[in-house]
Amino acid sequence: MSQCCCSHSTDNREKVLAGARAALPPEIVTFIEQVRQGPEPASQLISVLHKVQGHFGHLGVAQMNAVAQLMQVPSSTVTGVATFYHFFRLKPGGKFLINVCLGTACYVKGASAVAERLKEELGVDFGETSKDGMFTLESARCLGTCGLAPVIMIGADVHAKVKPDQIPALLAKYREKT
Repeated sequence: MSQCCCSHSTDNREKVLAGARAALPPEIVTFIEQVRQGPEPASQLISVLHKVQGHFGHLGVAQMNAVAQLMQVPSSTVTGVATFYHFFRLKPGGKFLINVCLGTACYVKGASAVAERLKEELGVDFGETSKDGMFTLESARCLGTCGLAPVIMIGADVHAKVKPDQIPALLAKYREKT
């Protein structure tokens, strides 16, 4: 049996971990370390990803890889969870997130026409961000405000009984906020 005459090591685990820690803010790294101390740390993956998205506004490849390394789960597991759940965004969003409720009550009361007007005004489809970076358009199955149908949310603001012809003025109001 021969031994390597080289003095270098092929184990780069510490370098990989250092890179993973650098890709995330310290409070998230600390949270992951706490999770790893508890039972079934992989069961906390969704809560970790919520924190990452809360900080960055989306889940980038570098951040998802860092989570995988620090949690010691396959990156395919992290990507699978991030792409399965509708809440997670893999691309940066606009300054304002617009959610159009397409639940039964909203749909019956004209939500599809509201959605089409938003798409037209913004020049985007669901899941996309306007060219000016101001708005990301999403759909929701239900926003829980059926009595106010049709409803859209812009950020945390609920807009009730929205008509398609109200959309230009509504978007202008948010553009003025910046």
